[in-house]
Amino acid sequence: MTSKPRAASSAILERDGRFLLVLRRNPPSADMYAFPGGRAEDGETPDQTALREFEEETGIRAYSPQLFATYDLKAHAGDGSVSSHFLLSVFTVEADEQAVAEASDDAAALGWYTVEEIRRLPVPQSVLECAERLSVQQ
Repeated sequence: MTSKPRAASSAILERDGRFLLVLRRNPPSADMYAFPGGRAEDGETPDQTALREFEEETGIRAYSPQLFATYDLKAHAGDGSVSSHFLLSVFTVEADEQAVAEASDDAAALGWYTVEEIRRLPVPQSVLECAERLSVQQ
């Protein structure tokens, strides 16, 4: 079965070797930690989605989005049918060093985590892959 993917974006903010992750409140990644992000609204570009979702979930206004990775993410139901399908654009972003993150919108909680800590958290594979790649580049 084929499915048409929905556009989604996420944003990575790193400070001093730690990545800002939110604990998801809603499916498809409920109860998992992930980079702030979500579904695109009509007419939004992927980078606009990343910046909007980041601010909605953390209260921080990010800027300078740079495309870092893309993922074709499919989840399957018990009968094998596709239950969700997203084309995820992942951006690195910058933000004011003094900005303080506060969980809101789809974020039940948030925190700053090292790659070692991320390896022990319930995270989508794409989050761990991005964090590991970025930590090697530093």
